Amino acid sequence: MNFLKSLFSGKSDTPDNEKKKNEQKNFEIFKYDGLRAQRMGRPDYAVKCFKEALAIEEDFETMGYLSHLYIQMEEIEKARELLEKMVDMEPHVVSTYLTLANVCYMQEDYPAMEKAANKAIGIEEGNAAAYFLLGKARQGQHDSLMTIAHLTKAITLKDDFIEARLMRAEALLKMKQYNETMEDVNAILAQNPDEETAILLRGKVKEATGHTEEAEADYRLVTEINPFNEQAYLCLGVLYINLKKLQEAIELFDEAIELNPRSADAYKERGRAKLLNNDKEGSVEDMKKALELNPKEEAHLNGQFKNLGMKEETLPGIF
Repeated sequence: MNFLKSLFSGKSDTPDNEKKKNEQKNFEIFKYDGLRAQRMGRPDYAVKCFKEALAIEEDFETMGYLSHLYIQMEEIEKARELLEKMVDMEPHVVSTYLTLANVCYMQEDYPAMEKAANKAIGIEEGNAAAYFLLGKARQGQHDSLMTIAHLTKAITLKDDFIEARLMRAEALLKMKQYNETMEDVNAILAQNPDEETAILLRGKVKEATGHTEEAEADYRLVTEINPFNEQAYLCLGVLYINLKKLQEAIELFDEAIELNPRSADAYKERGRAKLLNNDKEGSVEDMKKALELNPKEEAHLNGQFKNLGMKEETLPGIF
C-alpha cells in the first residue's frame, strides 16, 4: 500500500536523490564535452572537462581518456600517476598495464616497465605485446640475452610481429650474430619489401661483413624510399667516414641535421668527420652541441675524441 502511495502521490525525490541525479547528469555532460573537445583537437579543454568529470565520479573509463591525453600532451608523469591509480582500481585490465609499461619506457624507468609487462603476462599469458614490452625493458637494462628471449616469445605468439622482429634483429646485430640477424631481416622484407629499418639493418650487416658497396646501395635505397629518413643519412655518413670520404660524410650529416636539428648522433658524427678532415674548430662546436642534446654521452664522446688525438685543452669544458 505504501508503495502505491509513493507511486501515485506525485511527490518529488528526496533532496539527496535529486543531488545524485544532478551530479550524474553533470558528470555525463563533462565527460561528453571532453570527448567532443578531444575529437575537435582541443586537448587543453578536453583535459579540463575530464578533470571536472572525475571530481564528481572516479570513473575508470574517463581516467583512461585523460591518461591518453596526458601522453599525447607529453605530460608523462601525470599520465603515470593516473595509470597507477587505474591498476589499483581495476587490477585485471591488461591494456592498462601495457599503457603503463609504455609510459615507464618514455621515462626510461625500465624496472617499472618490466614489472608492468609482467603483470600483463600474469593476466594474459599469451599476450604478444606484453612480451615485446618485456623485451624492450630488458634491452633498457642492457640484458641482450633476455631481450632476445622475450622477443622470441612475442614472435612465437605473433609470427608477423614486425616491431618485435626488428628489435630482435638489432639485438642480434649488436652481438655480431649476422646470419640470425638476416633471418629476421629477410622475414620482415618478405612481408614488406619497403620496410626502411629492415633495409638499413641489412646494410649494416653488409657493412660489418665487408660488403661496403652493397651496404651503400641499401642506405641509398632508403633515402630514395623516404628522403626524410635521417637514419639513412647517418648510416651512409658513417660508412663514408670509414671509406675516408670525409667531405661527402659531412654533407650527409648536414642533411640529417636539417631533418632533425635535435639529433645528437648527427652532430657527434659530423664532429668526428670534421676532426678527421682537420677542421678542429668546427669539430669542437659540433661536439658541444652533441653534449648539449645528450649529456649522457659525455664519457663516450670524450673517450672517442681522445682516441682521435684531441688534446684536453682543445676542447675546453668538454673533457
